[in-house]
Amino acid sequence: MYLSLGADMAVRDRSILGIFDLDNSTCSKHTRQFLKNAEENGQVVAAGEDLPKSFVLTSEFGMTRVYLSQFNPATLEKRLDGL
Repeated sequence: MYLSLGADMAVRDRSILGIFDLDNSTCSKHTRQFLKNAEENGQVVAAGEDLPKSFVLTSEFGMTRVYLSQFNPATLEKRLDGL
């Protein structure tokens, strides 16, 4: 199954490693450094043009991706539970 992240973008549910709240998780310097490194390595994908509220970390086919989503983590988790 696939989880819709917005803006006609979806990821496989089995590739999801975690769904994170940007407001809460970016308080940590480790998370900020992780996101900075991911962006520098071209691993960040924006799922829409709106201000992101969450990010979804995936790993599939040996590639790690960080998807920025306009939806809050609770909404994405409800969608995931409904699959």
